[in-house]
Amino acid sequence: MTVSPPRPKSFAMTALRAFEASARLGGFSAAANELGVTPGAISAQIKSLEAELGAPLFQRSAKGVVLTPLGAQSLPAFGQAFDQLGKVVQQMRDAAAPRVVHIATLPAIAQFWLSPRLPHLRAEMPGTEISITALEQPPNLKRTPYDLCLFFGDHNGTVLAEDVIFPVCAPALAERLKTPLDLLKVPCLYDTSWEQDWEHWLAQAALPHHIAPRGPVYSLYALAVEEALNGAGVLIGHEALLAPYLARGQLVAPFEKKATLPRALRLWSMSGRSPSSASHQVARWLTGTGRTNPADPGLNPIKIDMETRQNT
Repeated sequence: MTVSPPRPKSFAMTALRAFEASARLGGFSAAANELGVTPGAISAQIKSLEAELGAPLFQRSAKGVVLTPLGAQSLPAFGQAFDQLGKVVQQMRDAAAPRVVHIATLPAIAQFWLSPRLPHLRAEMPGTEISITALEQPPNLKRTPYDLCLFFGDHNGTVLAEDVIFPVCAPALAERLKTPLDLLKVPCLYDTSWEQDWEHWLAQAALPHHIAPRGPVYSLYALAVEEALNGAGVLIGHEALLAPYLARGQLVAPFEKKATLPRALRLWSMSGRSPSSASHQVARWLTGTGRTNPADPGLNPIKIDMETRQNT
């Protein structure tokens, strides 16, 4: 008679991922944001894992969670394991030769920089599908299924354009602006993602500190740009994004002074991707041909997953 005793139960992969993300990021909310679930789901997974272990991995308090000695001891090995798993998954995708390239980028970059270039990219790479997800912060490519990241930053990847900023407005409004002091007489538009833009420009332009532009605030840069086009006020323009509007004369720079920020528009991917992969080919195109402004700078309708995520 064959004896088949019950096998010991393995830990659930979802629980292990929840632990590694929470330990690495320092909290359940940050882990939930990265894994695309709720903090409650992360907490439940951790509790389940702790129950199976028979020992706590986190100390919980009103201020948050802190790793126990057991959790801290386990984190480095789990981090290496999931790093390696992420690398193998990407290599598997490359070997399977998928023609879908997933790009994570800032909403404004998706609309103003990437979208106008997609028709030219599709024409030169027929059969390649570009999927775009708009995020407020760059994702961790070792833990998420994105192939490429396209964001403003001061490190990582290839620089596609410097981040040069300066006031822009509709031509009719520009006629009323003779000196920067005239900014006190007109609305100055703000975008919440780049709310420090005015301060950066004023500082680098060495203008008097008593100039303090004030005006409407917008949660999306695209809305602020639309209002600037409508003549509603002056906006700090990012040259890398608004160059087509400036070239067409829809927006103008009323002053000569410009400021260059330490960050730049950068493109990067996880190391180890196959040179023959579709993602590598798209990256090569964007860092070469895609650097220049498209012949037709008008916006083109594309499918963008507006998955905006806030810092936690």
